[in-house]
Amino acid sequence: MNVISDIGGKTQQILMRELLRNKEGLTVEELAKILDVSRNAVRQHLTSLERDGLVAKGKTQPSGGRPEQLYVLTPAGEERFPRQYSWFSEMLLQMLQAEFGSAGLEEKLLEMGRRVANSLTTRLPDEGNASKRIAAIAEIMQEIGYDAVAKTENGEQEIEAHNCVFHKLAAKCPQVCSFDLALLSSCSGRRVEHRSCMVRGDAACRFRFVSPNGAVSTK
Repeated sequence: MNVISDIGGKTQQILMRELLRNKEGLTVEELAKILDVSRNAVRQHLTSLERDGLVAKGKTQPSGGRPEQLYVLTPAGEERFPRQYSWFSEMLLQMLQAEFGSAGLEEKLLEMGRRVANSLTTRLPDEGNASKRIAAIAEIMQEIGYDAVAKTENGEQEIEAHNCVFHKLAAKCPQVCSFDLALLSSCSGRRVEHRSCMVRGDAACRFRFVSPNGAVSTK
């Protein structure tokens, strides 16, 4: 994938790259000279990028007259450039597996899922209301990027996720799914069945909440 290839127009790509290289920001005048376009054209691009949350107004700098506005790349804008999170995470998993073995790696991921669940307890309704709690879990998953929704299927509650945020990792290391299962089980206080999985070729990941017993299943 090319750098920020999903950003419309070569000019905006160059603009964002210049802001990436100039962390303190650049003025409209400076950007106009770099891009060899008019100041009005720069303002139009900045307005579009601001609207998308990729660029923001930074500090102002003295100019001998009216202070000039600096524009900076936002964290969301920086994320449009390539990151190697999957590569780094894969190395960590390989090191853990080499040190603890496959079973030990799975236990570490289960423990991580339980710890993350503990950090989310303040955002979840009381365990006595299972449907609301599972709906809240789905909302948190949606925020993370799972494209998740809470559903009821044959009288049983489940969460269906259409985006696996660890897909590449899970394809190489299936134990990664243990994190999701421990997270969902600990958050809900129920046993979770992994009814379908995108890594196994299914259209979506389906997690069914079966009974209030904390165990997990990869069925």
